Amino acid sequence: MNRSLESVKAEIKKVLRGKDTVIDMVLCTLLAKGHILLEDIPGVGKTTLAVALSRTLSMDYKRMQFTPDVLPSDILGFQMYDKNTGEFHFMTGAIFCNLFLADEINRTSPKTQSALLEVMEERKVTVDGKTSDLPNPFFVIATQNPIGASGTQKLPDSQLDRFFVRLSIGYPDRASAAEILMGKSSEQLSSVNPVLTIDELLAMQEQTEQVFVDDCLYTYIVDLVEKTRNTDYLSQGISPRGSIAILKLAKAYAFYNNRDFLAPDDILSVFYSVANHRLMLSTKAKAEGLSDYDVIESLLGQVPVPKLSK
Repeated sequence: MNRSLESVKAEIKKVLRGKDTVIDMVLCTLLAKGHILLEDIPGVGKTTLAVALSRTLSMDYKRMQFTPDVLPSDILGFQMYDKNTGEFHFMTGAIFCNLFLADEINRTSPKTQSALLEVMEERKVTVDGKTSDLPNPFFVIATQNPIGASGTQKLPDSQLDRFFVRLSIGYPDRASAAEILMGKSSEQLSSVNPVLTIDELLAMQEQTEQVFVDDCLYTYIVDLVEKTRNTDYLSQGISPRGSIAILKLAKAYAFYNNRDFLAPDDILSVFYSVANHRLMLSTKAKAEGLSDYDVIESLLGQVPVPKLSK
């Protein structure tokens, strides 16, 4: 693992125990310049992860609790009239930061959810015809409770597709649970130290983009994606935006593991995290009791793994 990122991971592990795989995927997503959706029950450390991440990477961080009365202007900002000058001035919203935590995003209205569409795609905010750039880097980490929980609103597919990955932290294992009870928990967020500057992160993002990709791996990703669009077990496959996310995240995974070239295993390692929220199970899959994981694993096994040219 990259040494600088290993230090970041070590700091986050001070407050999030036994979740190495989730931390790895979060850091890879940041390298790929992607946004993250954390779907889980309350109280498992979603907010703790976001706060610890912002501290370790020296990022300006803002958190907004999404409720039914949150308005788009609360997030994006608004034009305020100054009676002294007779002019309007733009008042920035909470989104103007490096890391924006949208807590329980599926508890607010669809209108407010849609306010994030342009922000997440273009990293720009348009209010009353005026467009403003967001800070660089800019990431959204959104948390949501499982669909069907009281007071939740399903995120539209167009917004789900803008998240690189959907991750689940899950319950801690027995050893980690015991450490939490002994006081080694999120109460110690103050112990998390900054170990990476924003400039260093931006440099790593540039290096990630330079990871070499053999031509056969582009075709491999296309073949995998095509499988999701041509199966009786899925009524909706992966979009072109999803294909790009697979490539970028796989390159980040390679860089994260100290390689300057992409391997098939990198693609397979990130595929489920990128695909799981973009797919829609068919009636046939549901009738057979299959999960999205079952279907994805089956499809991955149907595509021959290419051999890299020497």
